[in-house]
Amino acid sequence: MIPGSPPTKGRLLVATPPLEDANFDRTVIFMLEHHDEGAIGVVINRPSHEALDEPLDRWIDLQSIPSAVFSGGPVEESALIALAETTHPLHDSDDYLSPIVGTIASADLTADPALVAAEVRGVRVFRGYAGWGPGQLEGEIEAGAWLVLDSEPGDVFSDDPDELWRTVLRRQPGRLAWLADAPDDLSSN
Repeated sequence: MIPGSPPTKGRLLVATPPLEDANFDRTVIFMLEHHDEGAIGVVINRPSHEALDEPLDRWIDLQSIPSAVFSGGPVEESALIALAETTHPLHDSDDYLSPIVGTIASADLTADPALVAAEVRGVRVFRGYAGWGPGQLEGEIEAGAWLVLDSEPGDVFSDDPDELWRTVLRRQPGRLAWLADAPDDLSSN
């Protein structure tokens, strides 16, 4: 990471209006990794109409509502990433769950869900992810394309992901909260 740049792992990237890339307009991204080689996160407010099918349909009972596969980002759209909300913070990885931050962990979808069912409150599955090369994310943050904000426990597993962008902004202090009321089309303001 560039010295002085904000660490983003376990935090949210909130797109500022208007972000010109349609892939990221009004998105909220939960950051999975951020280091010198780049950064990776998943868009947590774009549920799709896709449901889990065989052999992953055995995870359906653990999925958080809405129980759809989320559009995690435009990179490697064939890749599936699962995040789990654990019943308590994990400190070490095991064969099925790897801690990210607090009670958020990545889950191994090749495992039998019965092996993790007692340890998780819910699972969310993402198709694809958002990725940045070395220094790219730092440049976008510096240019004002993203706000780096703290995540709250319910953000990744929100039952109202369509409103998450506005919800995250509304809870911010001062004028930053005003962004939540920005019209979808800024020219109509």
